[in-house]
Amino acid sequence: MEATNPSPSSMSGVAAASAAELLCCANARALLDSVDAFLFDCDGVIWKGDKLIDGIPQTLEMLRSKGKKLVFVTNNSTKSRIQYANKFQSLGLSVNQDEIFSSSFAAAMYLKVNQFPPHKKVYVIGGEGIVQELQLAGFTALGGPVGAVVVGLDPDINYYKLQYATLCIRENPGCLFIATNRDSVGHMTDLQEWPGAGCMVAAVCGSTEQEPIVVGKPSTFMMDFLLQKFNVSTSRMCMVGDRLDTDILFGQNAGCKTLLVLSGVTTQSTLDDPSNSIKPDYYTNKVSDILSLLGE
Repeated sequence: MEATNPSPSSMSGVAAASAAELLCCANARALLDSVDAFLFDCDGVIWKGDKLIDGIPQTLEMLRSKGKKLVFVTNNSTKSRIQYANKFQSLGLSVNQDEIFSSSFAAAMYLKVNQFPPHKKVYVIGGEGIVQELQLAGFTALGGPVGAVVVGLDPDINYYKLQYATLCIRENPGCLFIATNRDSVGHMTDLQEWPGAGCMVAAVCGSTEQEPIVVGKPSTFMMDFLLQKFNVSTSRMCMVGDRLDTDILFGQNAGCKTLLVLSGVTTQSTLDDPSNSIKPDYYTNKVSDILSLLGE
């Protein structure tokens, strides 16, 4: 199982197929009827930092009451699935670990399905989430020899970490360079955007002169696990996200319907910009618009 990145030509071809529709009463009902599973990004969609976005609990409850499967697919690698389940619970949302697919989990699964030798070690630039998922998959993030470097969001990034990652990738034969994701910014708080994992990944790309294997969105690597778990056709799924180049592109690459919410990174002006070739099927201000438009 390989994690692949879409080519620019295929991206623009799929994305430019039709203009995005503003979500309204009529198409919201049609979308609900045509979808069995909703895939939600988290940062900027469900919450910002540690603050829920308005109307989320009621909207998720309504979707569950109508028999829809809910899955949370996040590129934020700072937490493991267990830690994310705890965060959902702390915010009053009932979400279990099996409904969460994080890029930290994807990094561990990439190594597992590609039979990474268990005697080799993994060097991590990133948070506890990556280390925890690696341990659950049977891999060790301490010691040597290092056979893979995983780079994710690391608020404690420093020059030593960059140097050691560079050394491993350039001098250890066959050492894998894996990126959880390449998001340029993210919502570490509810007030402002902070530098994302893409900044750390770019630094290692610069020093090694190599490109990473990206396992998070928009790579469809995680979709293989979603399909195994939920047994729902991608044509009956809708990806809901706030980023065009990760969430919406992920949904399009996998053959899902797509809904962009303007509660996070992407603004209306970015969506409407003539240079933007990634167009979702639908867009709206926030997730809870689904609830109000359906009159539930």
